[in-house]
Amino acid sequence: MTRRWTSTPILKATAAVHAAAALSTLAVPTAWPWTLAAVLGNHAALTLAGLLPRSTLLGPNLTRLPTTALTHHQVALTLDDGPDPQVTPRVLDLLDTGAAKANFFCIGWRARQHPALCREIVARGHRVENHGDAHSNAFSLFGPARMHADISAAQATLSDITGQAPLFFRPTAGLRNPFLQPVLTQLELRLVSWTRRAYDTREGRAQRVLQRLSHGLAAGDILLMHDGHGARAPDGQPVILTALPLLLQAFALQGLQPVTLKDALT
Repeated sequence: MTRRWTSTPILKATAAVHAAAALSTLAVPTAWPWTLAAVLGNHAALTLAGLLPRSTLLGPNLTRLPTTALTHHQVALTLDDGPDPQVTPRVLDLLDTGAAKANFFCIGWRARQHPALCREIVARGHRVENHGDAHSNAFSLFGPARMHADISAAQATLSDITGQAPLFFRPTAGLRNPFLQPVLTQLELRLVSWTRRAYDTREGRAQRVLQRLSHGLAAGDILLMHDGHGARAPDGQPVILTALPLLLQAFALQGLQPVTLKDALT
């Protein structure tokens, strides 16, 4: 059954503010400065909500695994911005060595360039999820039609290539606007952010990446790394190739099992 979109309190408040502003402008024209201030304040609140990747003000947002993951000592490792033919195959080998499953949030246009790599991700027991088609830095400024077109294009690409439809979506840098949740509801996708992130697109020191991911690490965490657009370590290698083995060791020491989001939620 298709889920129905339900407005959040902040969106209901937005509708109320705009309705009140329209009535106030008609009834008391001289009050326009106050009316304008209320509308601008409301838009500032919406913008702030969209700039906070882990916020739930604009709709449901998975930032941690459900409580059942605590019982099973599960965590979810998510990898953004691939597939990258120079990095992703080596990441897959490392995951195999650590008996870990991961969630690859792939970009549509990159998947079309490297379809065999996407199929390899699935063949090794991982999941391919939706990270948009263009991976535009302006994604959070898209209107509903353009947002729908971008996400649905990636959904079609990834479904056709892998034979399985993505279940989860993550926007570029986690940034969004109020149009996203209705689009995701229509496309039967769930928004996912993270519990902790590595900032490994700009941090090339593997120990620093590991520290950010492992400090306070616990069952139920969703971790964010990048197999695409990653920073380079001092030796010139993508930092994930040095940091990931260390992270997998940290999982093992704490008895944590990296699983797919799908498995953790079913």
